Amino acid sequence: MSFASIFVSNFMVQAVVRLESGLRDCALVLLEGTASTRSVIALNAAAGQMGVKPGMTKSQAQQFGELEVRERSPAAEKSAHAALLDLGWSVSPRVEDTAADTVVLDIAGLASLFGAEEAITARLAEGATRLGFTTQIATAANLDAAILASRAFAGVTVIPAGDEAAVMGKVPIGALSPSLEMLETLERWGVHTCATLAALPVLQLSERLGQEGVRLHELARARSPRAMVLAQPAVYFEEELELEHAEAELEPLTFLLGRLLDALCARLTERSLAVGAMRVRFELEPPSSTLVIPLEGGSGGDSPNVYERTLCLAVPTGSALMLLKLLNLRLQADPPSAPVRKIVLAAEATRPRVAQGGLFSPLSPDPQKVELTIARLAKLVGAANVGSPELLDTHRPEGFRMVRFAPNHDGENARRRGRSPSEGMTRISNVAPGFSPAHADLKVGATKAPTDLKVVESTCPMAFRVFRPPLPARVEVREGCPAWVAFKGVRGRVVAASGPWRSSGNWWSEDDWQNDEWDIEVQLSASSPARSFRPTESPGVKAPPQRGLYRLFYDRARGEWFVRGMYD
Repeated sequence: MSFASIFVSNFMVQAVVRLESGLRDCALVLLEGTASTRSVIALNAAAGQMGVKPGMTKSQAQQFGELEVRERSPAAEKSAHAALLDLGWSVSPRVEDTAADTVVLDIAGLASLFGAEEAITARLAEGATRLGFTTQIATAANLDAAILASRAFAGVTVIPAGDEAAVMGKVPIGALSPSLEMLETLERWGVHTCATLAALPVLQLSERLGQEGVRLHELARARSPRAMVLAQPAVYFEEELELEHAEAELEPLTFLLGRLLDALCARLTERSLAVGAMRVRFELEPPSSTLVIPLEGGSGGDSPNVYERTLCLAVPTGSALMLLKLLNLRLQADPPSAPVRKIVLAAEATRPRVAQGGLFSPLSPDPQKVELTIARLAKLVGAANVGSPELLDTHRPEGFRMVRFAPNHDGENARRRGRSPSEGMTRISNVAPGFSPAHADLKVGATKAPTDLKVVESTCPMAFRVFRPPLPARVEVREGCPAWVAFKGVRGRVVAASGPWRSSGNWWSEDDWQNDEWDIEVQLSASSPARSFRPTESPGVKAPPQRGLYRLFYDRARGEWFVRGMYD
């Protein structure tokens, strides 16, 4: 067995600096306590060199010079500890959650993947740097020996098998974390290192110090047989930041969101995961009045002082910059209603998208850029007007709704199976006057078809171009049928008409409809500017008159004519 221990010294300070990298080179102190009893709970080396000591009040500490003062952040410590566990899981599936500042991983059998222990520790050190930590790492065949060595020695320590006792002899007795009374007793005896403690007879030590003394003796000799207590890998990633002052402007909020996204994506990268969905939650500044009335229909959450939005991605991504742009666009379109005092970012992790391009296939746009383009369009026209159309289960013409865009790979899969994506489609052509291809009850492969319809198997289906909204039209009716039509620059005589097909629905509501639909063939007049049909001309053959096929309907409720679309 072989174990690696990762220790983050001065953990409370590093947890804050991880989210504010600008504090790394400053003299920093952390305060804790009530408003009247706040005192220094932790400080970095720069503040210690100035003379600041733990337990000083804020005013006492500031007498030594210019200091950066922050409150202790349990939320930052929680996310930093989660990031430390992610670092361990990035190398080994067997990780122990030893303490808030320490994790241990089983590295036995990983030499074939990462190399020797030196290579594994170098990989862990690089990952810790990416996560914003300064760590101390040690490896040993004994679990507790690895933990104590990581806490006692700076940098990277690799203890060869069998040398644990010799190396542990140099460790100060305080690294064993004895009780204060026990530490005072050992110091009075002149025991200052693990080597001195290991040399004492265990029987006499047990008589004087009890079982606690025996435990410390076993740790000092690096003979503890303790087994690992495995932690379960997290599937939910979250970062929190509590602001000292409520922030109302979007630009500072974007800067703070960028910090959290960088930390969150770094954790996901260590686990080889990507963001499938992102949830942003703001705790807002409460109103001045003490009476809070919940708002009906609010989109922020259970309380009016909470702003919550979910960002669903069509393609998983690990790019913090792209996620920041998407969140910024969402906030610009729908900003919070009050200043923000706390930010919580949560990511739903998933496997990153893996796509292998063909050797001769053209380069396609990056799906992440498509996602960003969709977000920009949603900001301009509204999220309800951007997406993919989905037909509704209704008889209403053009009944559809917009759903979130999600790319599919049916065409790509069809090409890999060796057939065209449009295989099996049927084109309806050579339609005789008086017949509607849109309303024909035709099944591909049927043994019998109408006599005035010719079916041609083709990979190019007949298209119907829908006008949204429908175009108003002027129609002359003779003997109950349309005879002449004009709409948006198109005018001409109706040479063939098929219909009417009458439909109605929703009579019980205000959005009912009653339509009479016609399929018409229009001979375009010479003055019409929309003569788009250009037949093929052959030598000695006179070109037929230019015509167009259109879908016309009469709105019986409004008493007006409209053109729904045209056939291509």
